[in-house]
Amino acid sequence: MPLAVVTSLAFRTDVALRVLEGAEVSDRGDYLVVRSPGNPGFWWGNFLLLARVPRPGEAGAWLARFAAEFPGASHVALGVDTAADVPVPPDLAAAGLGIEHATVLTAAQPNPPACSSTTAEIRPLADDADWRQSVELTIRCFGGDESEFLERRAMARQRVTRTGKGAWFGAFADGRLRAQLGLFDAGDGCARYQNVETDPLARRQGLAGTLVWAAARYGREVLGARTFVIVADPAGPAIRLYQSCGFTPRETQLSLERPPSAG
Repeated sequence: MPLAVVTSLAFRTDVALRVLEGAEVSDRGDYLVVRSPGNPGFWWGNFLLLARVPRPGEAGAWLARFAAEFPGASHVALGVDTAADVPVPPDLAAAGLGIEHATVLTAAQPNPPACSSTTAEIRPLADDADWRQSVELTIRCFGGDESEFLERRAMARQRVTRTGKGAWFGAFADGRLRAQLGLFDAGDGCARYQNVETDPLARRQGLAGTLVWAAARYGREVLGARTFVIVADPAGPAIRLYQSCGFTPRETQLSLERPPSAG
């Protein structure tokens, strides 16, 4: 299943961005192996992309294939190359796999947000101090102690920005990073947003929408993007923000995962 024939817009752009970050992609015919040697703890940098939805009774076989491809992994991550909101066999959930249906939204030209921030400094992350703040912001948003994993992710993103294939934008108040997101060239005129995050103490101030708009201007003027792609939880609050910026639902992204703690 070559990357060129992946039908899922979300996974096609996902894999393109992982390659920009240094991932290796191997074609096994009925699935792709996406491997990030520099960050083995990154679940969705180390996953299988299946050409079709597993059939009933195939859960064990796919888990075995994942284990064979990633013998040292404590997680399981399986993407499915489908654009539709399709049902999955119950044996996948019985095997401990969480089933995620995310909404894929696109826009040809995102609109300015209805509520924008006029006080924050909006700019790309520029130096190591900015990138340290990026890691700290993610920890404030999601908690946990994954600093090594996050530092490796930040280093990979920083390397890509230096190639001119994208930028990581921040909203700063008094020198402190309050919100962030990335936008990268995913090929074929598509620009893909990544990890829209806002400090819990700085929400409802228009920061995320302002960043989405600022990044879109960069995408058109610098990357030459014709289609902007963003993925959201259909039940989460962010999807309403993206729709207010002119994004419309286009596809569903189907993902199956089992975190290390569930192994």
